[in-house]
Amino acid sequence: MSSFRRNAAVALGAAALIVALPTSPAQAMHTQDSGARAHCFEPRDIGAGAKSTDGVRGADHRDVTRKQQRAIEQRTKAILSAKASSGQTAVTAGGAVPVYVHVMADKYGNGNVTDTQIANQISVLNKTYGGQELVGTAANTGFTFTLAGTDRYYNSTWHADRQSTTYRAKTRLGGANALNIWLVDFKYLGIATFPWDYASNPSIDGIRVHFDSLPGGSIANYNLGETATHEAGHWFGLYHTFQGGCTATNDEVSDTPAQSSSTNGCPGGRDSCSLPGLDPIHNYMDYSYDTCYNQFTPNQSSRMSTMFSAYR
Repeated sequence: MSSFRRNAAVALGAAALIVALPTSPAQAMHTQDSGARAHCFEPRDIGAGAKSTDGVRGADHRDVTRKQQRAIEQRTKAILSAKASSGQTAVTAGGAVPVYVHVMADKYGNGNVTDTQIANQISVLNKTYGGQELVGTAANTGFTFTLAGTDRYYNSTWHADRQSTTYRAKTRLGGANALNIWLVDFKYLGIATFPWDYASNPSIDGIRVHFDSLPGGSIANYNLGETATHEAGHWFGLYHTFQGGCTATNDEVSDTPAQSSSTNGCPGGRDSCSLPGLDPIHNYMDYSYDTCYNQFTPNQSSRMSTMFSAYR
């Protein structure tokens, strides 16, 4: 069994250092290794609810509490109501998403994924968000992804995801609707930010993904590119399917059965909750193996459009 476990991490508002962004997203960018002494990998660099390779939660994680969930839902309704009152379309289904991929290799070139792997990752995003892994059942969310730029850095500190607030602020490209993906080497599969945090921390918005989770990577059970699908789900505003445990509110989505805990592997028939329905182990927002994933639900699709319209 692979030592990697799905990461629950969603960064919820660490302070960001605002600095000038690179000028040309289409050009490869190279930086020299700073040579500075690497600091300890602190939990606040990881984000909320991070899981390490041994499945232990970070000591300084922040989960989204039920109270915070209620506040987020109320805020979203208020934003969309204001848009509707001003004559704007409150919710637009789907949309085009430009993607900027930042390859964070070390000074020796480790982690320098190929252009083919990046292209294949974009294809996976279009396939999974297009409902193509289970046609007729999986939701076509209407979101499409286009590679807007790739840059490459050779910095061992950044490669190890240290100083993440700084490197994201220095390298992020595009506006609120642009998905930035940083490919790094850490003890996690992926980490994401939520859309409702963009306004307060735009310079760190996006997802961090282990470079070896891309298609053709070397992480057993997690090398088909579905980690990026999972983390982008958070970026669109989805919670884990096990958010809140065995409760009716759960992940704020009515067509994902409640589950008490995350899934590992692909255990058919798993039922961890007394509420109706088996655990949604095939849903991209659980912690299943890449081969087990095959769907978003219609209500998850609707939530993505709602959150994208409100915050992006």
